Amino acid sequence: MAEVSVVSKGNLVSSSKLFVQECVAELKKVTWPDSEQLRSATLVVLLFVIGISIVIWLMDVAVRSIVNATMGIFGA
Repeated sequence: MAEVSVVSKGNLVSSSKLFVQECVAELKKVTWPDSEQLRSATLVVLLFVIGISIVIWLMDVAVRSIVNATMGIFGA
């Protein structure tokens, strides 16, 4: 059977404090992008989203045309 542990209030506070301290320590190790890298990555993401949006729109137009043509043939 699985053991159920009861966390006391003091233990919860100290473990939460330790967790926050470890998070801060890890965030200090992160290499954050400079403004030029951030601008470049943002541009790439925007261009990719625009490109994928155009592809999806073209697929939608093609399928809509096929469905309309099919419905026109069968008179519905």
